[in-house]
Amino acid sequence: MLSLDASSLPPTFSIVIPVYNEEASLDELVAAIERAMRDIDKSYEIVLVDDGSTDRSLDKLKRLAATREAVRVFSFRRNLGKSLALLCGFQMATGEYILTMDADLQDDPDNLSPMFEYLVAQRVDIVGGWRKNRRDSALKVAASKVFNLTVRVLFGFSFKDMNSGLKLYKADVARDLQLYGGMHRFIPLIASEMGYRVAEFPVRHRERKYGSSKYTSAKILTEIPDLLTVFFLVKYTTRPLHFFGRIGSVVAAIGLVCLAYLTILWAQSIPIGTRPLLAFGVLMVLIGGQTVFTGLLADLIVAANRNKMHEFRLKYTSDLAPGYDRLDSPGPTGLPVGSKRD
Repeated sequence: MLSLDASSLPPTFSIVIPVYNEEASLDELVAAIERAMRDIDKSYEIVLVDDGSTDRSLDKLKRLAATREAVRVFSFRRNLGKSLALLCGFQMATGEYILTMDADLQDDPDNLSPMFEYLVAQRVDIVGGWRKNRRDSALKVAASKVFNLTVRVLFGFSFKDMNSGLKLYKADVARDLQLYGGMHRFIPLIASEMGYRVAEFPVRHRERKYGSSKYTSAKILTEIPDLLTVFFLVKYTTRPLHFFGRIGSVVAAIGLVCLAYLTILWAQSIPIGTRPLLAFGVLMVLIGGQTVFTGLLADLIVAANRNKMHEFRLKYTSDLAPGYDRLDSPGPTGLPVGSKRD
């Protein structure tokens, strides 16, 4: 078992863990990971991303980073959500492979070894943990089944446990993912649409030991607009003009057909000024043109803000770059930038 030190080569595994108000579980979590890694003759690091916790999680994380050389800590100034916490972890991780897991002790780190063997044997890019015997409330289990079924119907993508936090990635694949909002729920789908190979592997799942789940009935409602967002992203990831342009063109075409018909009547000296179809045709052309113009503006906005969409600001990190003594803000990619010493 090899942990990461300052003079070593990049580790084989980076274990990325988003943390939000999990102070009670952090010591056990890191200890469990260390035990699991003893039988794996590979170097590793533990990247803990504090998502603006309001309890004493950050204090515990600082202590863990100070006493364990493999632990690295990054903390957001405020709660930004799991997607950006994962994005931060992916960007900061230095390992060849990245394992993500939740901080609530429900994900068993002993799953890493068989998941890694499966990833290599199947030659895939991402292995998702399938919680076959899930230890969660009936609400969470039912909501998950409905969610996975909906994704299967909408996208034709079959995955038994889309939202499992336990996943193993090739590092370059993880860093290629553009996550924000609730996109972390759809990582297997998004990666598949990007051309990466994804698979599932049955894993052990445990009951929550401390605190209560952050998943509530209110969060179920947020998954509906997220589904629509993902549908748009999967089909028109960086090309909003294609989406709006098609809709606008159809609407404008309906209007033009109406106006063409009225033009034929007008050429035959048939009065058209009082016909409702005239107003309808003009309105459709205007709406269609406006929709296309909206798509053009959206394209320009996406191009202008491509880098800014995924920025995050850190208030603390355990590993400032050499020559820096405090953290001010991230650079254009979200990486930390400190104040240089004289």
